[in-house]
Amino acid sequence: MSASQAFASHHATFNHVWSSLLLEELFRLGVRDIALASGSRSAPLTMAAAAHPGFRRHLHFDERGLGFMALGLAKGSGRPVAVIMTSGTAVANLWPAVAEAQLTGVSLIILSADRPPELIDNGANQAIDQQGIFGRYPVYQQNLPSPTATIPAAFVLSSVDQALAQQARTPGPVHFNCMYPEPLYPGDEYLDFSAYLAPLGDWLHSSEPWSPWQQAEAPCPRQPDWDELQGKRGLIVAGRIQDPAQAKAVAALAERLGWPLLADLQSQLRFDGRNLVHADLALQHSGFVAELARAEVLLQFGARLISKRLGQFIKQHSWQDYWLVDPQPARLDPDYRLRRRLLCEPDAFAAAHPVAHSHLPWHRLAERQQSVSLQVRSACERFSELGVCHRLNQLIRGQLFVGNSMPARLMDMLGEAGKGPSRVMTNRGASGIDGLIATAYGFAQSIEPGSDEPTTLLLGDLSALHDLNSLALLGKASRPLVVILLNNDGGSIFRMLPVPTQDALLETYYCLPHGLHFEHAATMFGLHYRAPTTLADFERDYAAALEKGVTLIEIKVPSSEVAEDLKALGSAIRGS
Repeated sequence: MSASQAFASHHATFNHVWSSLLLEELFRLGVRDIALASGSRSAPLTMAAAAHPGFRRHLHFDERGLGFMALGLAKGSGRPVAVIMTSGTAVANLWPAVAEAQLTGVSLIILSADRPPELIDNGANQAIDQQGIFGRYPVYQQNLPSPTATIPAAFVLSSVDQALAQQARTPGPVHFNCMYPEPLYPGDEYLDFSAYLAPLGDWLHSSEPWSPWQQAEAPCPRQPDWDELQGKRGLIVAGRIQDPAQAKAVAALAERLGWPLLADLQSQLRFDGRNLVHADLALQHSGFVAELARAEVLLQFGARLISKRLGQFIKQHSWQDYWLVDPQPARLDPDYRLRRRLLCEPDAFAAAHPVAHSHLPWHRLAERQQSVSLQVRSACERFSELGVCHRLNQLIRGQLFVGNSMPARLMDMLGEAGKGPSRVMTNRGASGIDGLIATAYGFAQSIEPGSDEPTTLLLGDLSALHDLNSLALLGKASRPLVVILLNNDGGSIFRMLPVPTQDALLETYYCLPHGLHFEHAATMFGLHYRAPTTLADFERDYAAALEKGVTLIEIKVPSSEVAEDLKALGSAIRGS
């Protein structure tokens, strides 16, 4: 909205006035994307969103998928995304996405429509208690009263200002519960509310927020013992870092210090040549572990590591010092080993902690992992989950979204140094297998207009079944999107865990074999479909899929194969 445009004074009802105020203030504070599901009680919010010229609107019929789509948009764009839905269980369906947003510091703004107080807990239709429905997960939540002329319009605007100021300090979900009485739709003509809006004064004709809260940029304080720390044998671990530019600061610091870099798949450094690419698997090699154990101090950027072996090494090693740098205000220390927690971005840390001169590497870890890399390549020469993921690491173009359970672990284990994807994104807060298709679609839609950069989604069969109706979103994709679906007929990860096998317990209650394939699902939702049976076929199908529309590539493999392959690879590494 430009400064010359005026906020309209004619609206359908008082509900519509407040809805328009809410959305206009969100727009002035930087919101550009709104995710909407249909509903009657939310009609004032929907109509206000549809009428506003500045928003990009994204629709889905399933509220659970809607929340995850918004999550992907927010992760990809780095901006808050608003979500509008109707009352009742529609709101409850956002719970998984709200939890993921809170745990990963993603800014969602939930605008839930609700019945007015007089229609709660008295048998009125589609009414549940929505106040505080998301528990302690929102970083800010407010139950807005029913719109009325006795409450000034500035109350609505300042509520939005306060919420987004809190969200700027502590990124995560915000929840406004909007209690709308009837009428919900326009009458014969729109009403003039200029007298009610008049006290807003200049706001009506400007493009500025009502009461912008000034956020001071806190620099990263230089640690007085930094000079002492950098003189020791150190290790840098890169966990979840969403911005590739921030990730580059970490790699440059590791190179200048001469410290080994162990980069998680989520770090944007997984494919960087300075990263020890097969570190997770190499932690099964005694020579590699012995050399790594010479490290005295640990400097970690980002948390929530995928590699359980790396997490166990960090937990068990006797560190002289252990610092964690991450801007999210959370402990991020499940093993309680931290000595220092710094709330800042990697580039701010690097700027405050210069390295006077480049240091020679203190380690020979690259040599120690050479035999591991040879074993990995040998294990990935045939068509299998390992083979497909290893080959995808070499073929990937554009963005990559990786699902949970086995896909995240395989991509983290099997990466090779090379060009790699432009960005890697995951849902590794709650690490659920729900909503992954919708999140990947939102992530794909977050790419700047005009770009034809493709997005690849890698996920498992149970994850796909959890979010099957979000395949309906993919047909709306404005640029190529490739879904690589690893179908091993159930939860193969449980074969890697100490689940008892007697009385068919493992198969019946954990792996849950379903016997389903996804060709007809692709047809139903209008997607291209491929089912390669060789690595050469996969390479050809993937290359073709990057050039057109949306393609579902189904990788059909035996149920127990991936567990057997990983066990065999581990044995080969330990014996090398």
